[in-house]
Amino acid sequence: MAGTSFPNPATWCPATFRHMPQPKELDPYTNPRAFYGCELRRLREAAGLSQEQLGERVFCSGSYIGQFESANRRPQIDMSRVFDQLFGSGEHLERLCRLAGKSKVADYFADAAELEQRATAINEFAPMVIPGMLQTPAYARALTKSVQRFAPNEVVEQHVTTRMERAQLLTGSDRPLFWAILHEASLRVPLGGPMAMHDQLMHLVEMARIHPHIILQVLPFSGGAHPFLNTMVSLMQFADAPPVVYTEGSYTGQLVDEPALVADFQSSYDLARAVALSPEASLALIESAAKEHAADEHRT
Repeated sequence: MAGTSFPNPATWCPATFRHMPQPKELDPYTNPRAFYGCELRRLREAAGLSQEQLGERVFCSGSYIGQFESANRRPQIDMSRVFDQLFGSGEHLERLCRLAGKSKVADYFADAAELEQRATAINEFAPMVIPGMLQTPAYARALTKSVQRFAPNEVVEQHVTTRMERAQLLTGSDRPLFWAILHEASLRVPLGGPMAMHDQLMHLVEMARIHPHIILQVLPFSGGAHPFLNTMVSLMQFADAPPVVYTEGSYTGQLVDEPALVADFQSSYDLARAVALSPEASLALIESAAKEHAADEHRT
């Protein structure tokens, strides 16, 4: 492997996954990701390497290799190319990776979407728009159309459907504790028109009042400057792995698992929580904003 150029391990070997449990057996015909995992395991064993030994060759932990083999981790193109070069398998794993990596969500969000399903707690900060898992179809549709202005209707509707499927996590049997801090600006931007905003805000109130594991706070304009004002932030905690942070801007997103940076994000989130209105006062403000949007509808 002398002279081989490897990708930066920091971009594809997060510590988050190193201690997650792995299933002992995998049916290769369940889905493309399972087939990828079984093929990686077959090639590794044919080369006489353990997971730890393969991890050492590609600068990663053995348990992280296990995440690929057990289909708990979405395959990565860069690593698949390295595997193919190591095993002399042509482009076999790279091609399987492209098949297994298909996702309903944007590529930059795919890994975070998977982590949401495993999180025991999710803390979000929303500066300008309502968090995705709390959006109504009308709001999600208006937001998608504003972001993908030239997309055909079927593409827009697929995005809306996917977002509604994600929302089911908050009411499922394995639902996480979901704590969201919404900047007051997100209550005021009239996405979809006054009635769509009214319905969206009342949906927030209903979700928070019906489900005790959903906690909402509003950071009012009077709260002043904050590190997250231009960035959506999601902090995820797990029962069997270190916490991670997902940040998102327009057309891009990033997972952060460096402990020091995660701690910085957590400190900033705690500060926002301290400055924000109480949950009850927040719901009152959300409900008041909903009534204002309804009044705007009647005036037009």
